[in-house]
Amino acid sequence: MTQIKTRITELLGIERPIVQGGMMHVGRAELAAAVSNAGGLGIITGLTQPTPEDLSNEIKRCREMTNKPIGVNLTIFPSMNSPDYHAYADAIIDNGVTIVETAGTPAVRPIWEQLLNANIKIIHKCTSVRHALSAEKFGVSAISIDGFECAGHPGEDDIPGLILIPAAADKVRIPMLASGGFGDGRGLVAALALGADGINMGTRFCATAEAPIHEGIKQFYIDNDERSTNLIFRSLKNTARVAKTDLSDEVVHRLSVPGASFEDVAELVAGAKGKIALETGDYSAGMVWAGMIQGLIHDIPTCQELLDRIMAEAGSIIRGRLNHCLVEA
Repeated sequence: MTQIKTRITELLGIERPIVQGGMMHVGRAELAAAVSNAGGLGIITGLTQPTPEDLSNEIKRCREMTNKPIGVNLTIFPSMNSPDYHAYADAIIDNGVTIVETAGTPAVRPIWEQLLNANIKIIHKCTSVRHALSAEKFGVSAISIDGFECAGHPGEDDIPGLILIPAAADKVRIPMLASGGFGDGRGLVAALALGADGINMGTRFCATAEAPIHEGIKQFYIDNDERSTNLIFRSLKNTARVAKTDLSDEVVHRLSVPGASFEDVAELVAGAKGKIALETGDYSAGMVWAGMIQGLIHDIPTCQELLDRIMAEAGSIIRGRLNHCLVEA
């Protein structure tokens, strides 16, 4: 079996340069443990848990399933009813987690301080080179650079991975994951060639046997193609990529009206409704987050099968197709 050693595998203490990104209502113990057991880094989504105490219990539950490294995602988006982020960070620290994936606005910096003081390795998700450099300067351990293809929030610059990854690699000195549009061995090899040290996958891990979501949603990802996403909240300067459905079409339509505000779509995009969609398989119930990688998802393997396949395919490309392209001058 192909082994690929990079700065990311060394930093995180993992066997394969593949990380499962944080995903609301998906990044639970069973998925994180399965990814870690397969040689990657599994990540529990902190705010999926209603309270810091629940997060502590979820970390403990995950540790019962794996003795490999795991991480926790903590995304910081200040709002009228912001959770107690410092209490969530305390739960992470108190439970001995040594790797945290962060994302969000500059309000994340006090959380960085708290985590860094506990000697925790921070992987910060960025959608631009300038934000990556700012995070590096602050002292995070690694960057996860998100191209425009990604699910979730791709930022407002609309730079695809083919440009963003090498642009970041030219300037960022710490280890870097490529994120957005990755799901197979071809993507891993491409990311390494562009200057990244590994890949971060989200949507692809939703269509695995261990993902704790309805089988109908997993099949939905398979049935979709690379065109099957919508960009919502564009007019609000908070762009988000979700699966294309009648519901997300309606969100796009409502926000296309001059003067439209978030209140005009609030009841359609509520997080609680998205949770219902994932649990019931009814994607008309709420937003389903998805990236363009849907076009490359054709089955529902176990995490072990998926990572084995990615590594085997990457090895075949490196040793075979690329090697055969070399001609001595």
